Amino acid sequence: MHSPEIKSFIRDHSALFWYIPEHKKEDISEAVMVETILNYGDLESVKKLFSLIGIKKTAAIFFESLGQSERKRGNYHELTIHFFTLFFKRYAS
Repeated sequence: MHSPEIKSFIRDHSALFWYIPEHKKEDISEAVMVETILNYGDLESVKKLFSLIGIKKTAAIFFESLGQSERKRGNYHELTIHFFTLFFKRYAS
């Protein structure tokens, strides 16, 4: 499902995905990966995420999860939503 580079990225940031069983971490969806890295990752992990899947695809995943119904809405922090909404509107449009 994921490229070897993305699997390596997930392994390198395994602690951020603490709630996912170890044997399932490399199979997480891109939406879960983006949400976790944007919420809890540092600057370097965010930059690496952009280099792996692209800033435009990351933005699309981010905005898609915000557009879901209240019941299925993602778990982004309010500050994360505010910052990356402004960031992606400027750099990914």
